[in-house]
Amino acid sequence: MGVFVFLPLILPLTAWPVARLAEQHLHPRTATRLLTVLAVVLALCSTVCLALVMVVGTAQLPGNPLPDGWSDPEVRAAVPYDEVVGKAAIPALCAVVVACARTMCRHGRVRRQAHRALAGLRGTEVAVLPDAVPYAYALPPGGRRGDGPASRGAGRGRVVVTTALLDRLRPAERRALFAHERAHLAARHDRFLLAVQLAARANPFLRPLRTAVAYTAERWADEEAARTIGSRRTVARAIGTAALVSRGTPLPTLAGLAAPGPVPRRVAALLGPAPAVHDWPPVFTAVGLAAWGAAAGTALSAMSSANAAVTMVLILHAATPL
Repeated sequence: MGVFVFLPLILPLTAWPVARLAEQHLHPRTATRLLTVLAVVLALCSTVCLALVMVVGTAQLPGNPLPDGWSDPEVRAAVPYDEVVGKAAIPALCAVVVACARTMCRHGRVRRQAHRALAGLRGTEVAVLPDAVPYAYALPPGGRRGDGPASRGAGRGRVVVTTALLDRLRPAERRALFAHERAHLAARHDRFLLAVQLAARANPFLRPLRTAVAYTAERWADEEAARTIGSRRTVARAIGTAALVSRGTPLPTLAGLAAPGPVPRRVAALLGPAPAVHDWPPVFTAVGLAAWGAAAGTALSAMSSANAAVTMVLILHAATPL
């Protein structure tokens, strides 16, 4: 196994170039899907290898419940510098688990609270709140349908907008706002955002991909809104107005018109021509080379983690007394 067990921990660095270039040169739909897949696979691989190293470190602790054979020199020899990295992996993996669990719990709690707050409103796709604070966001489905009004509301996605924000938008801009939020719901952008949030918690080297997906998901909804209402300039005006007066969304994994991100870049992109749609970027371009580099790094990470897992299982099986 050797040093290859550590490769998945640092191979997310190979995705940094494509994270930046995809924002600029890929259609936002393609960029969002590509970067999310890269982030999830790289995060899973690094977590697997961290868990394998943790097993070696845990087996060295006195009083651990693992078989005694798992602390044999043959097992420890599979991991370089096992004395240090084995024990360091224990708090590192615990931190990953706690961070991911907190993100999931907070995400679920905010969504449940939002659905309960909307339970008394009319059961339409758009929920207009009489609030003096201007904001709007897309609230995805919160769970299974039930008998109560809260359960029925949680069974579908809704566009949440306050009267304060609607009062600041012109009629055409309101149509752009609703089209933008419906695009978030239709494509389930909350899943992409949550996936990259968890990936960044699992491996800090994936934070640039989380930032990039937060931007490309908004750009994806921008383009869908522009296509729906037939005016890119109107969507740009709606984004600019909402960004000036809105406070954003209650959670980074919920999408909104004025969500975090470089709003001036979104407006500039809408004032230009619509981006070309490519399932994969052309090879002999900067973004194409970056994409292939990230794909190669991801494939190497998957192979390294699979090799490490199989090797460790075989070594532990041989070291376990029958």
